[in-house]
Amino acid sequence: MNGPATFVDGHLHFWDPERFHYRWLRGDRHLDRAFLPEHLDAEPAGIVVVQADCLPAESACEAAWIQDLAACGAPVAAIVAHVALEDPAAAAAGLADLARVPLVTGVRRLLQDEPPGFARRPEFVAGVRLLARHGMTMDLCVRHHQIAEVTALVQDVPEVTFVLDHLGKPRVAAVLDAAWARDIRDLAALPNTYCKLSGLATEAGPAWQVDALRPYVAHLLRHFGPARTMWGSDWPVLNLAGDYGRWQAACDEWLADLPAAAQAGVWGTNAARFYGIK
Repeated sequence: MNGPATFVDGHLHFWDPERFHYRWLRGDRHLDRAFLPEHLDAEPAGIVVVQADCLPAESACEAAWIQDLAACGAPVAAIVAHVALEDPAAAAAGLADLARVPLVTGVRRLLQDEPPGFARRPEFVAGVRLLARHGMTMDLCVRHHQIAEVTALVQDVPEVTFVLDHLGKPRVAAVLDAAWARDIRDLAALPNTYCKLSGLATEAGPAWQVDALRPYVAHLLRHFGPARTMWGSDWPVLNLAGDYGRWQAACDEWLADLPAAAQAGVWGTNAARFYGIK
């Protein structure tokens, strides 16, 4: 079985290099092409489309384009857009513009390649606080060594609800990284946090095995619980380490022992609650 018959994909990207500029895609023979709704070999009931790191100046147009994809029939249920939160004045204007795009309910300002301390800068924290004015959530895309830093950010901004993307990109090894395990526990202790069951296969690489990744998912569920965990494919980045069906089947196996209502939460109702999907 490849997941339930009805599910929400809580983390997916669409991009088109002929429309926008994505520096990180250049030269990647697997990903440097258009990935559009018609290329998706799956039928989610709804999709949370997350910004794909085009040039910052293009981010508002990217959000509007995704809104247009929804108007043309793509099952887009919510959009997570980019805003330069480190500049509060620009962030205020950007959020006001995004508030006019009906499906934008969240923001992601990528942090994974920023220097230590970036998420603790006063101007960045001030920009994050602005999300509450618009009822918007924040996706945290960081690497494992940055989880403690964003935990401090979350503590400072309790009025905003956050979700950690891709389990915080742990270093996948035979034994759980003790620092990652501790930092996940500490972040999960904060009530305004969720975590996405996504991206783990990519961190492990194409040779990943279901049983090898099971301890990471168990640790996630132990601390965030199934009520604050949401499933996502991270397609098309997922294609670097497998395919949609294989990732769904693995997650279905990892979640099989949960009660039916808890499974339904991970597969969609938690994402709907977090992103305000009707």
